[in-house]
Amino acid sequence: MGAKIAFYKGLPEFFDEIKSFVRNDPKYQQHEIQVEHYIVSTGLRQMILGSRIAPYIDGVWGCEFVEDPPPAGYLDQTRQASAANPKLISQVAYTLDNTTKTRAIFEINKGSNKIPDIEVNAKIPNEDRRVPFQNMIYIADGPSDIPVFSIINQFGGRTFAVYKPGSREEFSQVNNLQKQNRVQSFGEANYTDGSQTAMWLKNAVSEIADLIVANRERVLGDKIGKPPRHIN
Repeated sequence: MGAKIAFYKGLPEFFDEIKSFVRNDPKYQQHEIQVEHYIVSTGLRQMILGSRIAPYIDGVWGCEFVEDPPPAGYLDQTRQASAANPKLISQVAYTLDNTTKTRAIFEINKGSNKIPDIEVNAKIPNEDRRVPFQNMIYIADGPSDIPVFSIINQFGGRTFAVYKPGSREEFSQVNNLQKQNRVQSFGEANYTDGSQTAMWLKNAVSEIADLIVANRERVLGDKIGKPPRHIN
């Protein structure tokens, strides 16, 4: 069913455009800066993985079902296939809501999604975290995203809300999010080149990447110091 999902204009190609935009800039190449895309959704993870967007993303958090749960003690024996229909959903494995979305963001922040040895609850200094919050851009549209918007805003990241083109109800919802200072800006869910949303996101990526470069070069300069000179 995921293959039937229709995306807004510009997707999924926009994901690769953003990565290439950074990857092909010599200034960013020098500092090995790269863009990663993650989806944190209250929707079904397997449908997302079955859609056209899957090859462009680096990780997905979503709701999961169990079709054939393993019996007690299955780790100690060869697992036998269930005689029942293996395609029949029998249990809810994992669900996402406004609270668990924040957990996903902290997993990305600390790097536990990439490095299994790191626990999401481990105490890690901000400067040692894999993806600092100030380097994140969170794009969403609903009330379940408000806690994540709050975290990203608090720590200097970027927040952007999108709405379905032509929908007055969705426009009103994201407009209120901005009025309440939940998001920094909003725009139509249109990611084609030259659209407001595409330009805002590319500009945000550039600002973040430029800041990373500036900070790293400043730190490098502080470590190296100025060369000795003659004193007259």
